[in-house]
Amino acid sequence: MSAVGGGPGAPGGEGWGDQAFAQAPCPFAVFDGDLRLVRANAGMERALSFTEGEMRGLRLPEIAPAAASEEAEETMRLAFETGEPQQVESSFPAAGSGPQGGWSASLAPLTGPGGRVRAVCLAVHQRADEHLVRRRMLLLNDAGARIGTSLDIVHTAQELADIAVPRLADHVVVDLCDLPQHADEPTAGPSERPLAMHRTAVRSVLDGSSGPLLAVGETAAYPEFSPVAECLEQERGARYGATDTAFARWAAGDPSAAWIRETGTHTVMVVPMRTRGITLGVALFGRSRRAEPFEVDDLWLAEELTARAAAGIHNARRYTRERTTTMTLQRSLLPHSLPDQAALEVASRYLPAGSRAGVGGDWFDVIPLSGARVALVVGDVVGHGIRASATMGQLRTAVRTLADVDLPPDELLTHLDDLVIRLSADESGAEGVGGIGTTCLYAVYDPVSRRCTLARAGHPPPAVVTPDAAVYLLDVPPGPPLGLGGLPFETIETELPEDSLIVLYTDGLLEAREGDIDEALDKMFTALAHPASALDTICDRVLAALLTHRPDDDIALLIARTRVLDSDRVAAWDLASDPAIVSEARRHATGQLAAWGLTDAAFITELIVSELVTNAIRYGRPPIQMRMIHENSTLICEVSDSSSTTPHMRRARTFDEGGRGLLLVAQLAQRWGTRHAPTGKTIWAEQSLTGA
Repeated sequence: MSAVGGGPGAPGGEGWGDQAFAQAPCPFAVFDGDLRLVRANAGMERALSFTEGEMRGLRLPEIAPAAASEEAEETMRLAFETGEPQQVESSFPAAGSGPQGGWSASLAPLTGPGGRVRAVCLAVHQRADEHLVRRRMLLLNDAGARIGTSLDIVHTAQELADIAVPRLADHVVVDLCDLPQHADEPTAGPSERPLAMHRTAVRSVLDGSSGPLLAVGETAAYPEFSPVAECLEQERGARYGATDTAFARWAAGDPSAAWIRETGTHTVMVVPMRTRGITLGVALFGRSRRAEPFEVDDLWLAEELTARAAAGIHNARRYTRERTTTMTLQRSLLPHSLPDQAALEVASRYLPAGSRAGVGGDWFDVIPLSGARVALVVGDVVGHGIRASATMGQLRTAVRTLADVDLPPDELLTHLDDLVIRLSADESGAEGVGGIGTTCLYAVYDPVSRRCTLARAGHPPPAVVTPDAAVYLLDVPPGPPLGLGGLPFETIETELPEDSLIVLYTDGLLEAREGDIDEALDKMFTALAHPASALDTICDRVLAALLTHRPDDDIALLIARTRVLDSDRVAAWDLASDPAIVSEARRHATGQLAAWGLTDAAFITELIVSELVTNAIRYGRPPIQMRMIHENSTLICEVSDSSSTTPHMRRARTFDEGGRGLLLVAQLAQRWGTRHAPTGKTIWAEQSLTGA
């Protein structure tokens, strides 16, 4: 081994390059004429995982055995022989650099007096492809944050195109095919020839250009010989260049490749969009401005980006399908039209929540009751999705059933509370069950007495607007939400002037604005205080005042204007508990029908009155009262007594003397029933006067 002295002129001496060694930013070493290491800096020690003392006197292949080390030594010998700097482009082994290293070496000859090469300096540099790896990893990280940010198919496809241009490609086209009916249905690949897909998203460095590249929304038909059809058939991505026969044939004249010809694209990557065994479409990446073709790593990166977009599109598609199903179910369960009745003029609005929240379980209803009364209902099932909508449908059906037997509001809510508890118990193991936390407001308005009876279960209180534009909240005892059980509900009764407004709503209306509920109430009161003849106008005004964006929760709004039946439309008589009074009751009825001009209904009315009054005298207790109500095209006959016994219709046998009265009433009347009061009951029968 040739010794390299330590004097000022010696390559390995203490005065030779000490400052350079101390400040060198990269691994640095000096080799003598025998290609043995005589000096190494701290960077080289770290790179080769040896100290300078351990490496001194060793050749490079002895320090780092590898083919790249032998190549570097041969290049080092060439630097000694030529006296010219050399570059090792192959990977140079370095600790922690992986199987391919990721480093390159520069060799610079060190000359002494007379220009004789006495040593070679080896400087190790990080390769340029390491920077490329960093860029690719950064692109992947950005894709994780930017792709799939919304549950929207088109938006997700556009996110893929936006992030890939210009960092990976000059042009990106995303085409989606017709998807299977069910999100989890696997597809073996496209079968149509030519393969038709819908252009969903595009992005190009040629911003502002026109032509087929920007024809979003059109259909692209890919022939069987095209690279797109080939990749979709093989279910894997591929690179194509201008020299590839399949690419040249496709790009030459096929309409689906018009954008390739127009932009001068010379290399393309075709990547199928697949997730969970489902082919969703294809993404095409092209380069025209950059001369270098796509590499294998570029294809890997494109496949990663496309896989992220495919997962987002799949989730968006499933969400869209489930939301459509839920909204269809919800619309089928909500009233399609409000019933005709004389007690109230009613208008309603229903706004589903925004896309992120999902469809909820809010509902409203208007239910005609006996005696010309009308029930107003607004409820809110906790949660969102199909379960909440299904639970809402069950509760709405239950409310209508309980209202049909004329339960008072507090008793109705008690039965509804029991139902919610049972539903929650049945679904105790299911996720997202609409159960505890459900709220409801139930109100009954009587146009004869102008009185409104209300009870609520954890629901916001209704607002009332008087004819003189005074607005206030009714002080209805709150009651617990449905599903808690064991706690009572309270009823209040209030008298409302004619033309008053009753405003029922769900909490989504007050929570739709940023700010506190008091501010929202002020906005609502201000909107309600402005008079308007049309209730639809008032509904729109309230929503406009409270909504600045798509609501985060469903909103149900029900506004009713009270009407009063004129006194000449109602007639009542007190009757003695004597069978002889039945004929007098018939005379009262026929006389009143004559006054109303309804003599054509006299025969049926006499039969109904006879049966109802006879039953009250025979099975009930005094006092007995008969009332008749003429409501538009309906005639109502009611007989009340102080007994709580409920009559039941039964089938009379051939020789039975009784048991046919209620059967006769049921046949003659459009509908009939029993209504209980705190003391006693009322049997009523309703006739339709259409055609009378």
